[in-house]
Amino acid sequence: MATIKHAEQRVGVFIDTQNLYHSAKNIYHARVNFGNVLKDSVAGRRLVRAQAYAVTTESGEEKGFFEALEKVGIEMRLKDLQIFSGGAKKADWDVGLAVDAITASPKLDTVILLTGDGDFVPLVRYLQNHGGCQVEVVSFGRSTSLKLKEATDDFLDLDEDPKRYLMNYRGPSRSGRGRASAGSARDISVSAPDDSMAEQGFEDPAEAGKITGVE
Repeated sequence: MATIKHAEQRVGVFIDTQNLYHSAKNIYHARVNFGNVLKDSVAGRRLVRAQAYAVTTESGEEKGFFEALEKVGIEMRLKDLQIFSGGAKKADWDVGLAVDAITASPKLDTVILLTGDGDFVPLVRYLQNHGGCQVEVVSFGRSTSLKLKEATDDFLDLDEDPKRYLMNYRGPSRSGRGRASAGSARDISVSAPDDSMAEQGFEDPAEAGKITGVE
């Protein structure tokens, strides 16, 4: 079935900040331009709510990044990074994001998930079958679960135009799907500082699509 997009469509955006951050870092060694990602995800429709899920650290160096997201209309949902006695770290927002999306769905026509994590497939199917919502996914195709791509009604692949969706990107840009050029005066630049997210490394970039927390 064709994806329907029109100006009066009520849209809610839910951002898995850790997932996008680590995907961009591991694949491109760059930072996400969340402003442009949000703009192209909404695509001129009626944005009801945009929420980003992230963790805070003791240093607090991510505070400026969070404030920048709020200035472009993104509401921050934060939790402290948990550090256990053995040194393990945890910062899992999967359940919180899913609950918020389900709770908001009665007031939305479309739910947009900014993530490549295949763990959200059940959420996509629930929103489609029980919430009556069109569900779209936005992420880097190279680090996105194939099952998630298959489940969604529409997939915006950020790999198609990395120059537009990344900060400090050094490689060539590939053409997108009719979106505004990277040099548009209305583009918004919001990116996380290099050390604002808890570190997590991957030998294979594809593994970045399965992030659910911080190891």
